Amino acid sequence: MRKAVFFDIDGTIWDEKHQIPDSTREAFRKMKDQGHYLFISSGRTRVFIPDQELMPLGFDGILAGCGTYGEFQSEVKFYHQIALEEIQRVNRFLQSLDASYILEGRYFLYLDAERFPKESPFPQEMKGELGEKMLRVTGNEDSLEVSKFCVNYLAESEKQKELERVLEQGYTIIHRGGNFMEIVPKGFHKATGIQEICKILGINHADTYSFGDSTNDLDMLQYTAHSVAMGDGMQQAKDAAEYVTAPLWEDGIYQACRHYGLI
Repeated sequence: MRKAVFFDIDGTIWDEKHQIPDSTREAFRKMKDQGHYLFISSGRTRVFIPDQELMPLGFDGILAGCGTYGEFQSEVKFYHQIALEEIQRVNRFLQSLDASYILEGRYFLYLDAERFPKESPFPQEMKGELGEKMLRVTGNEDSLEVSKFCVNYLAESEKQKELERVLEQGYTIIHRGGNFMEIVPKGFHKATGIQEICKILGINHADTYSFGDSTNDLDMLQYTAHSVAMGDGMQQAKDAAEYVTAPLWEDGIYQACRHYGLI
């Protein structure tokens, strides 16, 4: 029976240097030989998912932006964009807090480097990865195409409380550690993306599997029929998963795939 298997990218498929274990590549090859569907399921928006590095692994589709975007065999199946007037309002609010933030869309990411601490390498790193697909927020306010956003830094705890108070009605705030927050419109997360693509493709819930390592994976780990947390992942992910496998570089994905009979 064909299964649908959903994988987070960072900390699950590859490490912080974008290195992928050979055993993970082998697991993907064997799953494809078995006829299973393989999906990326990432908090990254589509523009920030590198096709050349990931798609040759055998993925049939991509769920991006924490469930706000889905594609199958290179065909876009859904995309939920934040209304321009709303993201303009959010942008003005984040500026009023002196926040360091990045607005994320299907085609572009938006970031003003001067809003980040001078010692932060983040703006330059993002520009290096995205090139012309990284735009400034300033000057593009009338054409922002965004489905989610991240706040990377807030200088004061009171501003953190103000952010949560103002945004909690319309957004889910995912705390990723330190001051880093991933912020997604209410009603969207990795599990809703999985639900939507499975409905479109006629995949039974009993045939769904997910692999993750972080707090933005919790919804999909709790939703799919079977779920795997990486052994070197966050404790919250381990608590949410059905099965905790070995760390990424100790053949974690391969071991879990064997555990479930996917290979």
